[in-house]
Amino acid sequence: MGIYSSFGNKVAATKRRLLQLLIDAKGKGKRIVGYGAPGKGNTLLNYCGIRSDFLDYTVDRNPYKHGRFTPGTHIEIFSPERISHDRPDYLFILPWNLKDEIIRQMSFISEWGGKFIVPIPEAEIISDF
Repeated sequence: MGIYSSFGNKVAATKRRLLQLLIDAKGKGKRIVGYGAPGKGNTLLNYCGIRSDFLDYTVDRNPYKHGRFTPGTHIEIFSPERISHDRPDYLFILPWNLKDEIIRQMSFISEWGGKFIVPIPEAEIISDF
């Protein structure tokens, strides 16, 4: 098998694991909110077909994105302050390369038992932070 075929298989497997994690959480009635609206996060959302049936909304620190929607998946973008008000069960980190910084900034979600979902390189739930 060529290197590109192998890579494609790994990407598809990651997609399936991520979708199963989201399906399981939503099946249990959990609220999931996205954190960030970067280009690579939007690519992930579109590739995986993740829309507002999985993410209630997303937040971004950039005020120019507030009141707008993610391209393709049409998920509304709000200010991060909304997280404190809504108290979601999970924050889905879209700029996964900044996960450590975001987890530090948003660690207050532990007050209500909130956890983080990091999609890449392997879909995982982070609850110890």
